[in-house]
Amino acid sequence: MPGIPLGVLDLVPVPSGSGAAEALHHSIDLARRTEAFGYARYWFAEHHLNPGVAGTSPAVVLALTAAATSTIRLGSGAVQLGHRTALSTVEEFGLIDALHPGRLDLGLGRSAGGPQARSAEPPARDVAAVVDGYTPNGLRIPARFSLAHLLGHPRVALQQQLLNLPGARPQDYAEQIDDVLALLRGDYRTPEGLEAHAVPGEGADVQVWILGSSGGISAETAGRNGLRFAANYHVSPATVLEAAEGYRAAFKPSADLDLPYVTVSADVVVAEDDAAARELATGYAPWVRSIRTGEGAIPYPTPAQARALPWTDADRELVADRVETQFVGSPRTVADHLERLQEATGADELLITTITHGHADRVRSYRLLAEEWARRS
Repeated sequence: MPGIPLGVLDLVPVPSGSGAAEALHHSIDLARRTEAFGYARYWFAEHHLNPGVAGTSPAVVLALTAAATSTIRLGSGAVQLGHRTALSTVEEFGLIDALHPGRLDLGLGRSAGGPQARSAEPPARDVAAVVDGYTPNGLRIPARFSLAHLLGHPRVALQQQLLNLPGARPQDYAEQIDDVLALLRGDYRTPEGLEAHAVPGEGADVQVWILGSSGGISAETAGRNGLRFAANYHVSPATVLEAAEGYRAAFKPSADLDLPYVTVSADVVVAEDDAAARELATGYAPWVRSIRTGEGAIPYPTPAQARALPWTDADRELVADRVETQFVGSPRTVADHLERLQEATGADELLITTITHGHADRVRSYRLLAEEWARRS
């Protein structure tokens, strides 16, 4: 579509039979390739205690990737602030910016933080109306999926225990964002008037983004501060519309941004034809199941391995919303889906995440999509 850039969101997936080293080499290679294909930005997610995901530290992987690329913007999708401080985050990105100035996106999320109350529902746009699970232009909006079954799960509790210092209490998310911004600007002050200056970090030429899955505190914080916002269709497709509209409803212009600016993520697999793409995507459902059961992401299976795994009706229900909203098919099929997503959400950019067992298949998926997108420009 004219004027709608595509970006990449990379979880650094570990294929079955492989390991973290190979996954990292593949991700750095993919960043180089997608830079050549014309993608606008390349973000790394943060996940912990997942055997099938090697992206545990966005800042570390960003530093490695920055040295291997030259023009594509690089960022975090997102740094989880629940177990970090504002200062450590600003200093880490300041270090990278010192050597690679003007290329960094500091994406901030609260995945590891505690629950926060939501405000009232944001007003809906006409295009966002959903009837029988679809927007007027045909975008699938499934029923809401609850992760309540993971509250108190032993592995989730263990992750929090290992990520946080004993007795530590996560800072209020909105206050932490305020501290990050103040440290970047160089005007941080304590209530008593004591100054703090993050060097490196202060004055770093980074774009700050907030990532969110609903119209709640993340969207409101992004809007209130006049920051860019990333809405997660690939994580929570049921709430992507309210996330985008919650952000726009709260938006106030800032020195950096006059108007709201939104990117929306989508899970995508592209091949030469629909059947080939569906084969490549066979491992997606069991991979999502492993995450939603609390087991942690398994190494991404081959199609044959995925078909051999036991599967129940309960499993299908557990992953249905994610499987139904993964865009799988030929370049034309997937680009049509992405156009619907962009139209329904009003996205200024789209963020593409693709996982296949084979690295060459993943590279080809991004190449085919870029070529089709360019033809439509």
